[in-house]
Amino acid sequence: MSLLDYFRSPKSNTASLAKERLQIIVAHERGNRSSPDYLPQLKQDILAVIAKYVNVSEDQVSVEYDNSDDLAVLELNVTLPDHKK
Repeated sequence: MSLLDYFRSPKSNTASLAKERLQIIVAHERGNRSSPDYLPQLKQDILAVIAKYVNVSEDQVSVEYDNSDDLAVLELNVTLPDHKK
């Protein structure tokens, strides 16, 4: 064992320890999120499909996600314009 090996060991242990701690923090934060990552993109996709048939703006489409107990609910509300003849 050389003198340089003595100084390198703690750094690699420190790096692996920091990596483990970061993984724990990321996993914890993922568990505490109230909505999934794909929700904004899902809203945009739904808006694009609805816009093919009806003229609606983004503020007329609401997508909510609720995850409680063992039940996940995805709620979609669309305010459609009145078409009076």
